[in-house]
Amino acid sequence: MRIEDEIKQKKFVNEFEKLTINLLFTSHWLNFRQKDTFKPYDLTPQQYNILRILRGQHPQPVSVSDIRERMIDKMSDVSRLVDRLMRKRLVGRKECEADRRMVDVSITEEGLQLLKRIDNEQDLSEAVRGLSPEEAAQLNRLLDKLRDINSNTQESV
Repeated sequence: MRIEDEIKQKKFVNEFEKLTINLLFTSHWLNFRQKDTFKPYDLTPQQYNILRILRGQHPQPVSVSDIRERMIDKMSDVSRLVDRLMRKRLVGRKECEADRRMVDVSITEEGLQLLKRIDNEQDLSEAVRGLSPEEAAQLNRLLDKLRDINSNTQESV
């Protein structure tokens, strides 16, 4: 459905305003779908993101600050999210041997098993399967370009 129909707005200042609103709307739409996807597993999209980061580094631990840098949602409170994942026994944490002020986090066997279950039961890219591989590649290039163009003005985004 066209963005005009989704938000019931017929006029935009220009195509750039329309694009910005379309990107924001689509981002929220995808986020809502992800929340629904992870609800049966008692996970948030941010917690899932942390588990995937840790699985990618497994068996090596990752510092909380490194996790924060790699998060999709840079505004997440990683320490709080890690604490919640610890209570679920999906991650473990310990003092970093090289720097006692830092904390290393690693995924547990339970965390690995949960991700394996999610991988087997869910297709997280289902929402974008209506695009051809070429269209997906083109959209990826355009989104990367958009971030690259703006990276000089907002380094922290």
